[in-house]
Amino acid sequence: MTQVDVLIIGAGAAGLFCAGVAAQQGLNVLLLDHYPKVAEKIRISGGGRSNFTNKDIDPRAPHTHFLGENPMFARSALSRYTAQDFIALVQKHGIPFHEKHKGQLFCDRSAQDLIDMLLRESEAGAMGGKVTRWQPCSLKGLTYSESPQPHYLADTDQGQVQARAVVVASGGLSIPKIGATDIGYRLAKQFGLRMVEPRPALVPLTFTAADWQPYATLAGLSLPVAMQTGQGKKPVSFNEDLLFTHRGLSGPAVLQISSYWQAGTSIRLNLLPDTDLAEALLQAKQSSKKTLANTLAAWLPSRLADTWTAGHSDWQRSLADTPDKALQRLAAALQAWALTPSGTEGYAKAEVTAGGVDTRDLSQQTMESTQKGLYFIGEVVDITGWLGGYNFQWAWASAHACAKALGAQLNPL
Repeated sequence: MTQVDVLIIGAGAAGLFCAGVAAQQGLNVLLLDHYPKVAEKIRISGGGRSNFTNKDIDPRAPHTHFLGENPMFARSALSRYTAQDFIALVQKHGIPFHEKHKGQLFCDRSAQDLIDMLLRESEAGAMGGKVTRWQPCSLKGLTYSESPQPHYLADTDQGQVQARAVVVASGGLSIPKIGATDIGYRLAKQFGLRMVEPRPALVPLTFTAADWQPYATLAGLSLPVAMQTGQGKKPVSFNEDLLFTHRGLSGPAVLQISSYWQAGTSIRLNLLPDTDLAEALLQAKQSSKKTLANTLAAWLPSRLADTWTAGHSDWQRSLADTPDKALQRLAAALQAWALTPSGTEGYAKAEVTAGGVDTRDLSQQTMESTQKGLYFIGEVVDITGWLGGYNFQWAWASAHACAKALGAQLNPL
């Protein structure tokens, strides 16, 4: 039987970072993952360059960039291990990086630089601490006992493991082709923890074939838009790029809004957020001899202008011959386009999973659950960030808080 201080389930961003920090606290750590490749989600993220954090995160107000039943739960961990702390670690390892926009930081060369950094950190144990990694190796079962001392007994492909504490860093259900499973949720339920129903987030939206037929030919077309969802006093809106697909909509604006969109409700698009289109068309009418579609192409991609004007007879004539009211209707339609998605592309295309282990059953200081010695970190928890490095920063911060707590609790001074 293998005996360790800490068993970590999941060798992704949160699990790998937690293992390294815990070993540097002098702990003997076993890192377990059923998938053969380490940190595969880091490797494929950000187009292969990993958007590893966002320098503009305000840890005092996580509700501005994170969602969940209680996004303020993230405040403690984010405040104690900030984006600047992780940036300092990246700089210490000499990894070149750049800001793309809106505080989003990417590796200059490859996400592999980041994975190599985390592996080196996991090898930098102190005071006898070390990390052993078993991959691929599946967890078959986990039990807890108080006798003779509190401990967990894990049944794995490589034999039994006895651990003083267990950290669940198994992620969510997104991108099953790189090994996503529900093991974290099953463990939470096994030990009586509450769950917030998981759902795909940061995911493209889809429409019925009939509804989308007029726009399917626009697949691949992209443009900046303002997008909104939700009713009442606090609708959620984003100003980002939109991408048309064969089945619906994607791009940063859609991925962002998808985390807030609720099935059966609409989204609203302004395809020209920085233009008073009605006024611009009425002014152009005074001197232009172009068709309405050709005139629109001054502000919109021509394919989109052609598709849009083809939908109404009043819009299929020259600008000079188009009635003012028809121009105003066109402008209103383009700048307040209401659509009701039929669904999403699901976990296969979702960047993250929203929902997860209910934060009411976790300590925001240590990430320990109400089940003694059982911790949950990263995506498996009901904390979901915006697109743009926020989810990775939650992984680093929650892992760091957990590892520091393990060092203090398992190695009391």
